[in-house]
Amino acid sequence: MNEHPPGRNDHATGRNYHSVPGSFDLAALLAERGAERYELHARHLNHQLPRMLQTIGFDKVYERAEGPYFWDSEGNDYLDMLAGFGVMGVGRHHPVVRKALHDVLDASLADLTRFDCQPLPGLLAEKLLAHSPHLDRVFFGNSGTEAVETALKFARYATGKPRVLYCAHAFHGLTTGSLSVNGESGFRDGFAPLLPDTAIELGDLAALERELRRGDVAGFVVEPIQGKGVHESPPGFLRAAQELLHRHNALLIADEVQTGLGRTGDFYAYQHEEGVEPDLVCVAKALSGGYVPVSATLGKDWIFKKVYSSMDRVLVHSASFGGNAQAMAAGLAVLAVMEDEQLVANARATGEQLKSRLAALVDRYELLHDVRGRGLMIGIEFGRPSSLKLRSRWAALQVARKGLFAQMVVVPLLRKHRILTQVSGDHLEVIKLIPPLVVGEREVDRFVGAFTAVMDEAHSGGGLMWDFGKTLVRQAVANR
Repeated sequence: MNEHPPGRNDHATGRNYHSVPGSFDLAALLAERGAERYELHARHLNHQLPRMLQTIGFDKVYERAEGPYFWDSEGNDYLDMLAGFGVMGVGRHHPVVRKALHDVLDASLADLTRFDCQPLPGLLAEKLLAHSPHLDRVFFGNSGTEAVETALKFARYATGKPRVLYCAHAFHGLTTGSLSVNGESGFRDGFAPLLPDTAIELGDLAALERELRRGDVAGFVVEPIQGKGVHESPPGFLRAAQELLHRHNALLIADEVQTGLGRTGDFYAYQHEEGVEPDLVCVAKALSGGYVPVSATLGKDWIFKKVYSSMDRVLVHSASFGGNAQAMAAGLAVLAVMEDEQLVANARATGEQLKSRLAALVDRYELLHDVRGRGLMIGIEFGRPSSLKLRSRWAALQVARKGLFAQMVVVPLLRKHRILTQVSGDHLEVIKLIPPLVVGEREVDRFVGAFTAVMDEAHSGGGLMWDFGKTLVRQAVANR
């Protein structure tokens, strides 16, 4: 009888890896060096990150997290309305996802041999495709930008055309191909030359048709709801765009990296519009369960068969860690949680409750101009007030740098009310709410109460909030 469990014994050396003592102790390392976190980042990583966090007072030390909450070392809880930019769809450290990862590690699978077909990728693909009518095959990668890169490559090869269209203000990732279809100049500046591309305005069918007539367009990549500013595509636009694209032998690519997997109250955001059947769909973020990076590019059968047209082309597009067992287990667990806990329906119902309660405040506060979005993807937009006193202060902020007022709201939400939010993009007076899909009425009450308090302070015309605004103005002027 074998003395060791299968896969845990090196039969060439007789060495049992589970019995070998090691010097690495993660808990001890964190206990010894954890307090150096900001110093380590400043010294070895992006030095501007700790500087930015310290400037706005976001340099917190969080000790643990669960569901939609963090806790600091003093035991104070913080409501997470950011979800790691949408990654934590099922909340942090969901027990089902944790168990799946423990189980897959304990199984000691022969993972990533490169020359076999493991069951987990096929099972996750099958599960994803069950939620994705009209799509047939899946490519697994590691991140949202990689999912977009895959779609761009597949569209160009399948159509034989070089150019990809995208929308102004779009965000599809920051690697070179994805950057080529990024609608924000601040991300693109200094990284040219990029791929052939052309931007159109979201909803501009005439511009789309004009570009398609040139005959060199492989596809049109679009977020059904743009993350920057939370702008929804106009009713009927996606279906009409699809018809135009297919008429010109080009593909519709839906970027659902942030909007997919229940975020907007349907499994995909494009499903809000009847008759829309994208040729390629990109997902990532929430599929990871917050643990293991994973992305998926879903597409129609003919596209995959054209890209992988022969055995010689079997590895023409691949990813070293694509389809790894840990990522696949996390994805399968996430989809199971979404079904068992009915998180798509919860996103729809809780999102509508949150949006309606916030929208009811628009008439109450002159600085609050709009509340929009779908499901648990909500944009809160601020604008020029009508009263003279507030108008002069607003104007001073706008001269220094557009977007400072939204930052003035985000900061007290965290400092005073322990709620983490984000400004929806550079130079935007919009806060975006994308909390974990597990939030409910309790979290809605907490956020609306805190937001109301911050708005009351902002409209009082004084206090620490406007003092902080002066600090932001000085900082903005110094950075010019």
